[in-house]
Amino acid sequence: MKALVVRLDGFGGVLLAGPAVRAVAARADRVTLLCTPGGAPAARLLPHVDEVIVRQAPSDGTAREAPRASDGADGPAGEPPDEGALLRRLRAEAYDVALVLAPYGQSALPAVRLLREARVPRIGADGRDGTRPPGGHDVDAALDTAAAMGFTPRAGDDGRLRVVPPPDTVGLTGNGPYVVVHPGGSGDGEPCAPDRYAESVALLADAGHRVVVTGGPRESALTGYVSGGTAVDLGGRTDARRLSGVLRAADVVVAGAAGAVHLAAANGTPVVSLLPPAPAPEHRGPYRVPAALLGRDDVTAQDVAAAVRKLVHT
Repeated sequence: MKALVVRLDGFGGVLLAGPAVRAVAARADRVTLLCTPGGAPAARLLPHVDEVIVRQAPSDGTAREAPRASDGADGPAGEPPDEGALLRRLRAEAYDVALVLAPYGQSALPAVRLLREARVPRIGADGRDGTRPPGGHDVDAALDTAAAMGFTPRAGDDGRLRVVPPPDTVGLTGNGPYVVVHPGGSGDGEPCAPDRYAESVALLADAGHRVVVTGGPRESALTGYVSGGTAVDLGGRTDARRLSGVLRAADVVVAGAAGAVHLAAANGTPVVSLLPPAPAPEHRGPYRVPAALLGRDDVTAQDVAAAVRKLVHT
């Protein structure tokens, strides 16, 4: 059986599709993930993904690519979507089944229409109108959609976020324990409060922690400022796989970008999350790692340092 999973948003959103991808792979002989350029680096980190097809989200106003969280590994900008070429490729692949995993607030209908034109015989998607109803987490909704199509996780699969084992990154971080601070913005236009991150780094260093600061190629000035001469500055020096390795080896990750928070959790690393409140308890069900959910508003560097201290000693 050839299966196609569709998740048309950014790096963090694609990581949330991972548990459903594993459920599909428990029955399918081959699993392809269709995603946007921003999600492609994450797609290549997911276990049981045999092929990645990259496309832009439709520009017809019915769906949009979610803002890509800063993940420290920028994907290609991508060309305007060539729906004809994509349609021909999907038809040629002759998929037996497809799952459209639309993020909360996005409609799955444009992707469903494309798959119907591609002559995929069985298509599953969230919601009657193609939009997931409120109240459920992305991971749970994706697993429910997969189950409705007959795909259930393998025995022993607990539904956590997971990625393939990353490379050793001690050459980047140096030896010894460390805390990661990832100051990049969330991608939704909100400020990343660089002064708060810089003060957090200073407080953590004063408390005896070795600090590693991460960020994407366009964030080198930011990570240099936040590092303040006391932290290891890895801004612009990690692709997605190396960032995964840096986060896996950390004692705690402090971040306000969904991509970095999700990737840390997928590696089993405790998280201090500065993400804004989500419609669902974003970090409790699928993460299942020790976490401090501080949010974005009225959070001080002292709050961050205290949360790290608590997690390190948990």
